[in-house]
Amino acid sequence: MIKNPALTLPAAALTLALGTAFAAMPDAAAQSDKEKCFGVALKGKNDCAAGVGTSCAGTSKVDHEPSAWTLVPKGSCEKTASKTSPTGKGQLKPFTAKAA
Repeated sequence: MIKNPALTLPAAALTLALGTAFAAMPDAAAQSDKEKCFGVALKGKNDCAAGVGTSCAGTSKVDHEPSAWTLVPKGSCEKTASKTSPTGKGQLKPFTAKAA
């Protein structure tokens, strides 16, 4: 039987893409000692998003964007500096940036 190379390349690419995606996902045990912290990520360094302007990892447009979060060690979020937060520290939920 002769295989059609045009059909095997997409399958190989899909396998590689899925393997890469699953390898990049943090396992549940590693995430259990982390929390989402809003307003502390630097431009383009967020883990994901909560609102307008960000769609997911690496899409934050500015430092300390109030709707972008990053995973931090549990208990450290509200101790981490944030230039946009009303308290000056990271928040466990999205917030409205303080007036400049």
